[in-house]
Amino acid sequence: MHYELYYWPGIQGRGEFVRLALEEASADYADVARLSGRDKGLTAMMYFLENSKINCPPFAPPFLKAGKIIIAQTSNILQYLGPQLGLVPKAGATRLWAHQLQLTIADFVGEIHDVHHPVSGSLYYHQQKSEAKRRAGFFTQERIAKFLYYFERVLKGNPEGSNYMLGRRLSYVDLSIFQLIAGLRYAFPKRMKQLEPEYPRLVTVHDRIASRPNIAIYLTSDRRMPFNNNDVFRYYPELDT
Repeated sequence: MHYELYYWPGIQGRGEFVRLALEEASADYADVARLSGRDKGLTAMMYFLENSKINCPPFAPPFLKAGKIIIAQTSNILQYLGPQLGLVPKAGATRLWAHQLQLTIADFVGEIHDVHHPVSGSLYYHQQKSEAKRRAGFFTQERIAKFLYYFERVLKGNPEGSNYMLGRRLSYVDLSIFQLIAGLRYAFPKRMKQLEPEYPRLVTVHDRIASRPNIAIYLTSDRRMPFNNNDVFRYYPELDT
């Protein structure tokens, strides 16, 4: 299967959770909006977003084209890709558990984004800076630890006793945990330095994923865009309290 991933060029964003799964599995895929040429780039992505004749159109990127079907929403895409790429166990109940964890990750990512854009996504950061500083205080002191504690508890409670989120094998959830830790380290380096000793299992997952052969190659390639302040994870020193 050849996959086409559609997401904004220039940022990792929510599309990065999908890229990591595709890269780990050595999947045949194109990051369409980053390509140049006819029927490529942003023009190709906007076609799917604005064409009223498309059945089941996506609301926003990321979305994935797999053959004749189009799948939108990060968690939904990963729920589809997991069995296709061997990144989720076969048991149906475990696949639901994986999806549940991924949806919780999505909740966390939404809260991370809303730290720097607490009023509206249509306003620039400097237009809501005072509100962002107030929200950041609650987020860094309460919400980060609440989510990290939950995911650490899931790892500790793995009945297989492994250092994976699900059973004894790597899943797309582990890849997403890696991206969470990497992004939080970029956006809130001071706070994460304080918190990480309390969550050693999550740090271990991050390090194990980073050292996997396909991921290690990807992280040093030009396919892996750097974190930047147009992204979901943004570094503003005044928010890292």
